[in-house]
Amino acid sequence: MNPKIFVGIAAVALAAILGGILLMGPSIDLESPVQPNGSSDVPQIRPIEIELEEIAISKISERSVTIDVAFEIKNPNDRSMIVTTMDYQLFETGYSQSEQLGGGQIGHRAEGMVEFGSNYYTLLGGNSIILRDEIVLKNSGNTPELWSNFESNTNTWKVSGVVFYNLSSMTSGQENELFFEFTQ
Repeated sequence: MNPKIFVGIAAVALAAILGGILLMGPSIDLESPVQPNGSSDVPQIRPIEIELEEIAISKISERSVTIDVAFEIKNPNDRSMIVTTMDYQLFETGYSQSEQLGGGQIGHRAEGMVEFGSNYYTLLGGNSIILRDEIVLKNSGNTPELWSNFESNTNTWKVSGVVFYNLSSMTSGQENELFFEFTQ
């Protein structure tokens, strides 16, 4: 027999299957179900919560100081969330309200369609995670009042920043932002 007949029969069968799927496929209901009290049945996603866990001076010398910063991020939802990035700025308010001493970024935001080795944090529903960072400041000798505050451990801190997060996968939902500011 001619092989073109088998190819033709296969093409017709495939077209029939695809046509059947299109005609008999699932219907999409664009209206969300509404409860008798007027609320929709779709659960609302609550924003994550962030707390300043710790700011501590771990090492100090005449040339440098090491400051450890820790944040606790809580997921109040039943679903998992992904914390992609947390950007923060550190101020010593006894020295200056507007001059940033340090800061950083914890995590990594995807910058393209395919990202290998991404550094993001999965936060399971109802759980929390502690993100830590270390800031090393060099002593330039131009700020003796700031350095004396470090040595006497009488610092007053302000930390501000933003956390970027979304639902349990990089493609579901939208990216959300949570701005924060803490004083200690």
